[in-house]
Amino acid sequence: MLKLIEGNFNLPEVNLLLKKHFIELRAASPKGSAHVLDIPGLQELSIKFWSLWEDGQLMGCGALKFLDKEHGEFKSIRIEDNFRGKGNGIMVINHLIDEAKKLKIKKLSIETGAGKFFAPARKLFDNCGFKPCKPFAHYKEDVNSLYLTRLLDNN
Repeated sequence: MLKLIEGNFNLPEVNLLLKKHFIELRAASPKGSAHVLDIPGLQELSIKFWSLWEDGQLMGCGALKFLDKEHGEFKSIRIEDNFRGKGNGIMVINHLIDEAKKLKIKKLSIETGAGKFFAPARKLFDNCGFKPCKPFAHYKEDVNSLYLTRLLDNN
């Protein structure tokens, strides 16, 4: 059974997954091109964070940053290693999209890396209907980044 929990940064499993995420993304991104948020960054008031659990095991996590009342940005989407390669990334993103819809978000955007390390993430977002776009919010053109967006049907 799947369970979505909001804002549980202090659970050891969640904390460990996020720390691994930060370390890997910073190592894979050139200086100045890493946009991953640390735990205090994810605790900002403009951000909602969730972890997704299956039968008591952490499957993954993700956050939604409000850029304005109708535009959100996905942050720190990560799948636990034991759940990778099994279609769980789409499941986590779909849960986050459902949460965004409940919050009346009409447009979702994401920044991800342009390098080889980020190819699985780009494929996942493509499979979830995200399309390339210009930099949004505070982002600038960067050869190391790819910007994606998707409109949501809130009917």
